[in-house]
Amino acid sequence: MKKAQIDEILFSDNEDKNAERKQTLKEKFWVKLRETANRVPFIEDVAAAYYCALDPQTPNKVRGILLAALAYFVLPLDTIPDFLVGFGLTDDLTVLTVAFTAISGSITNSHRIAAKKALEGEPLSD
Repeated sequence: MKKAQIDEILFSDNEDKNAERKQTLKEKFWVKLRETANRVPFIEDVAAAYYCALDPQTPNKVRGILLAALAYFVLPLDTIPDFLVGFGLTDDLTVLTVAFTAISGSITNSHRIAAKKALEGEPLSD
């Protein structure tokens, strides 16, 4: 995946697009996470990013980056279809990794605790 493609996904300042991504994320995130949990090596970070993206105290730029990356993760149509064994999640993981690097330090301990509880079967309210 080319840097230009990743930048286009992650660094949009379009508020309408971010609102749409937030809604998509709320509807599809946990289903996608359960489907891919055994194939994503940093699943707890992905769940923590979800809580960070929905946290109103998270800076808007960080929320936008995370909403874009997580929406890309949950949407079925992307650069490499997820059903391709061995390759399907490669582009998703690349986008998530770049997003996590860009927002380094914005995921708080409370986001990580919420993620850990959710992954242990105690989903918290959004």
